[in-house]
Amino acid sequence: MTITHHPSDETLAAFASGTLDEARSIVVAAHVSLCARCRATVHALEQIGGAMVERAEPAPLRAEAIEAVMSRLDSNSDVSARPHVPKQDYPLALSPYDVGPWRRIGRGLYWRKADVYSQDGTRVFMLKAAPGTWLPHHRHAGTEWTCVLAGAFHHDLGRYGPGDFDEADESVEHRPFVEQGATCVCLVALQGGLKLQGWIGRLLQPFVRL
Repeated sequence: MTITHHPSDETLAAFASGTLDEARSIVVAAHVSLCARCRATVHALEQIGGAMVERAEPAPLRAEAIEAVMSRLDSNSDVSARPHVPKQDYPLALSPYDVGPWRRIGRGLYWRKADVYSQDGTRVFMLKAAPGTWLPHHRHAGTEWTCVLAGAFHHDLGRYGPGDFDEADESVEHRPFVEQGATCVCLVALQGGLKLQGWIGRLLQPFVRL
């Protein structure tokens, strides 16, 4: 498997340090699990971060710090008790979460939601498209991070196959096409909505609820 498209260094640094939000971290984790190069980068960044922590001057804890940590652990007890069992048709990064059934949202196009909390409304879902499918021509009202799990698609910015990471924002306008040969399955974190282009897109826009 040849992976061409990777997260930016800034994204990998945020992922390694734990400062990247949960929804986008899931998509980056799926890519890192498939990409030896990014896995090595994350490991190196974690080593650097650990060394910096070891050299930092110790600071006294606030008197209420332990109580605050324990109360957070208690409030998350139900989540931590949930078994992390990987499913055959899920990426491992989604194993701690509830994932809904596949739902048809268009010709040759299916969607399934992952129950991931996000403060900024970022939605995590899987998308499956049949070979030869054109996705609607669209722009973004926010960011869209995608990791390809199987199959391949292409648009004006390149070809994306298994393991590739596509990071789009408001400046990107595209119409992805799924290549022949295999069903394309992706993991997506979408912040904001999609703005469908063209007169057909404007007619369909009220019905798009990804």
